Amino acid sequence: MPSFEYKGISGEKNTYADGIIEAINEDEAAYRLRQKKIIITAIKEVKSNKKKVKDKDNKSSSLSFLDRLGSIKTKEIVLFTKKLSTMSRAGLNILDTLQMARDQVNDKKLKVIIETITQDLQGGTDISGSFKKHPKVFDNIYVNMIKAGETSGKLDIFLDKLVGILEKREKIKSKIKSALMYPAIILSVATLVTIFMIWKVVPVFENMYGGMGVELPGPTLFLIGANKFITGSGGIITLLIIFMIVFLNSFMISRNESYKSMMDKAILKIPLFGKIIIQATIARIALIKANLFAAGVDVLEILDIAKSSTGNVHFVKALEHVKRGVFSGEDMSKLIEKEIIFPPTYSQLIAVGEKTGNLEEMFSSIASYYEEEFDNVVDNLSTMIEPLSMVIIGAIVGTLLISMYMPIFNAGSVVG
Repeated sequence: MPSFEYKGISGEKNTYADGIIEAINEDEAAYRLRQKKIIITAIKEVKSNKKKVKDKDNKSSSLSFLDRLGSIKTKEIVLFTKKLSTMSRAGLNILDTLQMARDQVNDKKLKVIIETITQDLQGGTDISGSFKKHPKVFDNIYVNMIKAGETSGKLDIFLDKLVGILEKREKIKSKIKSALMYPAIILSVATLVTIFMIWKVVPVFENMYGGMGVELPGPTLFLIGANKFITGSGGIITLLIIFMIVFLNSFMISRNESYKSMMDKAILKIPLFGKIIIQATIARIALIKANLFAAGVDVLEILDIAKSSTGNVHFVKALEHVKRGVFSGEDMSKLIEKEIIFPPTYSQLIAVGEKTGNLEEMFSSIASYYEEEFDNVVDNLSTMIEPLSMVIIGAIVGTLLISMYMPIFNAGSVVG
């Protein structure tokens, strides 16, 4: 997305303001600056391939030592937010709340960050601005929910909503992991059983058949050849190739947009699992939109924030297209209908929300609907995989045993 450098005067603080903002074009950049109550004196597109920061506040945070401390478990963030919500609901001011929450947090890195936020607040920075300085810990959605609560004077209510978003997001992540974990374990067990039998059991039969002078059938010869391959240099070469493929895949995803786009598309096309990921992503996007609509956030900003809720390139592009259309004055439901990544039900429900004028409630309903669909698919998948896994492992072990005993069966039939 293009970046625009601006200069102007902040209407709220009556102070000089400048920085860089990302937008579809100059008109949208000017529109978003007016939304921030900035009187523009100059604006121009930045001709640079390097996208750094959106405004001056982010410059210090991007260079901050705290951003390089490493990752903090999401569970810790959820517990911290719950503490903030509970204490805010009890009527404590934000400084006392943060100080008490800091003393109850176990993660040392998070303690340091909370202390820094407290110092920023004491220095006159607003609440959302203090959290915004730590984007690796508190993402765009988190900061905007804090900002909405701060602006409306209902911080406790929006912290409650934020806890709900974080918990549902973790629930979805956990279910996706569990759905993918079971097949991965079955596949790993089947692979290990196969390798073990080829490596340890096949040589015993090979020695036995060598002494008997029995002519070996094709499947048995294949297993003997596989044993020589695994125990020889072939096994090491195979492992090196696998590690190389994994490394190159990670490298290409992080460096090549076309490759990442191809892989993201392939993931969504995986039978059953692709459907799970799509439904989980739509539920998450709808939940975020519902809460931001309730906060009175501008629709263009909501779509911008929704993009940060997923790392899938195709969802991000679809939301970007919708944002461009909404900026041009088109209905959101019609724009979403054109994006094939979203199922027809999604656009139809949004159309109902537009007609009734209650998009907040409709997005909440959409989130609940797709979350239920997601739960049903995951439960059905788990039920189906359990017996299927036994069949797969049984078939592999049975095939290996038959291949190894086949020369004895052949010898028996000849004698008979």
